[in-house]
Amino acid sequence: MAEDKEKKAEEANEQIEAQDNNTHNFNNLPILPLRQLIIYPGAIVPLSIGRPKTIKLAEEAVAEGQEIVIVTQKDASAEDPAPGGLYEVGCLSRIVKHVFGEQNEMSLVVQGIMRVAISRFTQEDPYYKADVKPLSDSGEDDQTIEALMLSLKQSACKLLEFLPDLPESAAGLIEHVNSPSVLADLIAGNIDGPVEEKQAILACLDLKTRLQKVLELVEQQLSILELSHKITSQVQGEMSKTQREFYLRQQLKAIKEELGDSDDADDDVADLDERFNSKELTEEAKKVITKELRRLHRMNPMQSEYVVARNYVEWLLDLPWVEESDDRLELSEVRSILDEDHYGLEKVKKRILEFLAVRKIKKDPKGPILCFVGPPGVGKTSLGRSIARAMGREFVRASMGGVRDEAEIRGHRRTYVGAMPGRIIQGMKRAGKLNPLFVLDEVDKLAHDVRGDPASALLEVLDPEQNGTFSDHYLNIPYDLSKVFFLTTANQLETIPPALRDRMEILELPGYTLDEKIHIARQHLLPKQLEAHGLSDKLLSVDDAVLADLITSYTKEAGVRNLEREIAALCRSVAVKVAGGDESLHTITSPMLADILGPERYFNEIADRTEIPGVATGMAWTPAGGDILFIEATSMKGKGELMLTGQLGDVMKESAQAALSYVRSQAAKLGIDDTNFKELDIHLHVPAGAVPKDGPSAGITIFTALVSLLTNTCVRADVAMTGEITLRGNVLPVGGIKEKVLAARRAGVKRIVLPERNRKDLVEVPEECKADLEFIHVSRIDEVLDAVLRR
Repeated sequence: MAEDKEKKAEEANEQIEAQDNNTHNFNNLPILPLRQLIIYPGAIVPLSIGRPKTIKLAEEAVAEGQEIVIVTQKDASAEDPAPGGLYEVGCLSRIVKHVFGEQNEMSLVVQGIMRVAISRFTQEDPYYKADVKPLSDSGEDDQTIEALMLSLKQSACKLLEFLPDLPESAAGLIEHVNSPSVLADLIAGNIDGPVEEKQAILACLDLKTRLQKVLELVEQQLSILELSHKITSQVQGEMSKTQREFYLRQQLKAIKEELGDSDDADDDVADLDERFNSKELTEEAKKVITKELRRLHRMNPMQSEYVVARNYVEWLLDLPWVEESDDRLELSEVRSILDEDHYGLEKVKKRILEFLAVRKIKKDPKGPILCFVGPPGVGKTSLGRSIARAMGREFVRASMGGVRDEAEIRGHRRTYVGAMPGRIIQGMKRAGKLNPLFVLDEVDKLAHDVRGDPASALLEVLDPEQNGTFSDHYLNIPYDLSKVFFLTTANQLETIPPALRDRMEILELPGYTLDEKIHIARQHLLPKQLEAHGLSDKLLSVDDAVLADLITSYTKEAGVRNLEREIAALCRSVAVKVAGGDESLHTITSPMLADILGPERYFNEIADRTEIPGVATGMAWTPAGGDILFIEATSMKGKGELMLTGQLGDVMKESAQAALSYVRSQAAKLGIDDTNFKELDIHLHVPAGAVPKDGPSAGITIFTALVSLLTNTCVRADVAMTGEITLRGNVLPVGGIKEKVLAARRAGVKRIVLPERNRKDLVEVPEECKADLEFIHVSRIDEVLDAVLRR
């Protein structure tokens, strides 16, 4: 086999040398231009020609037995290149064979003979002819050429390993070529490369340079093929693994079908695809969901990450991204709905109408964050539900009471087991619209610990300038909350962090008056409880006098929550009779309340408590509304000390000290023997000692109790008072006037003493309350005694 290869190589060398020694015609030869193809001496190459000029050239050359010069055109896109568009160096060739094909095509087999250079063109029509001159190799055969030939042969043989289409004899043929020129042309003509580089090899006459160029081209192709082979091997390995898994899954699918089991995983992904295609999304959400769905399609359903990815996609598809409900902006209709659901609350209703009026004029989704502050049971949450119904928006409520983990607001990251979005995103999912009315209930009861501060997390939610790109840790993409109408509720403002309070517009909901409670009970509570107990107004009748007794004797609250419970008790008592067969009209009267509800729980004790000196009635504000409190003072022999009991706060203790100091400083004017202070201990007590009490507003009440004790004068039973005092005898204004006045009226007070600077706050007190009360405004402590003591 080796002898045959050597024999073939020697024959090729002899054939080339014989050709070189032959005499050739170099004048007026046909020029055949080729696209993207270089012909080297010694090469036998099949060609397919179709241009009319080249076909005519080939026909006449064959007919005349004439050799042709094959050159390459510089611009492969040129249909009829000019002489300047052809390379100057080409290959003198002979046409070995020609065959006419279909559609005016011709196939040739040409053999390269030698390098030639075009001297001048002698003909342009119908095809190019030119005079050429032969080109001879230069450079002596030395060790450098031998070394280059050895390296070229080794690289070429290595390259052949990546070209399985070539015959096995190719490597042997290359190995036994001894001519450097033949070796370079043989290898260059059989490998791919840029036309410019292969033309440079053809035009190169120096053997050393030509061998180096060919070696560089071989090494370049070898690097490309090695990298391609490596990539192909990796891809085939991955494909084999993927095909194996696919095959096993198909087998598993067939087994499940035989057993009657469905492929839930495929159904899940198909369902997600269908939902994705039919849902309107933002561009960012669409991009994220597309990426996750691709992962799901490639993922094995048995992997732990599969469930995480599927749940994430489901959350994204469940959320509203562009869906909105249309606002009802007819103000008369909104007002009608608000009045239908709630009695009173004129200030809040006015603010809601103002908000909608602005929305109707200016189409801007951003709006204020309203915070309803008031005692329990006044209808803060139900008012939010009524506003949603009036505006035609979805209603969502999230309770913030006791929330101490920041993740409850912002959600958990998906890396945690059981991760979920926060309550804000969960509420948006329930709403199904991008613009619901969202109530954050009890924001004053947020807590914080080592897991974060939820109140701080709410800052972004409740800021109209930031919540357009709210970031939930679970979603990890911005979500638009700017179109949400946020409402918050609280019982008191003091526990709300200042930064959070600053983002909200505060609307106070005070307690209800007796008349308001009767109207609410008649219009809302009683019909609601009748329906809840399966009764009607034909089976139970309650007049307003009974409702008034029920309110004053069995409830003591600013709201109506306990009142609703008592009405429910009346309905249950009648339901027992109706269930026993008595379907006549049952009218509840005031004497019957004791039999149904038990003895009276609350009664007017002011007259009993103030019948002795040293007791005064004050007014206090609590988170549950206003209330009255009694301040009792007594004296005993001692060393002039002051004792304070009743679980009083520091501020209230300071008020007691200030009141006593002022009494002692004005003892002569008040008719008190100054020497008594050194021999008496004074004990000041505020009953209901289990309830913490604090604040400065009991100052004038403490002063009155001390003066009443030391002058042995009783305080009027129908009077209550509030106000802060100074050591100089001034009366300072206090807060919560409306709640305090309503509480005093419920307790049966007829005269109320208020600081002069609180006169403006009576505007908020209902007119029916002010009509039953006498208000005395004072600016000095001395004015208080004339209004409250029995003289």
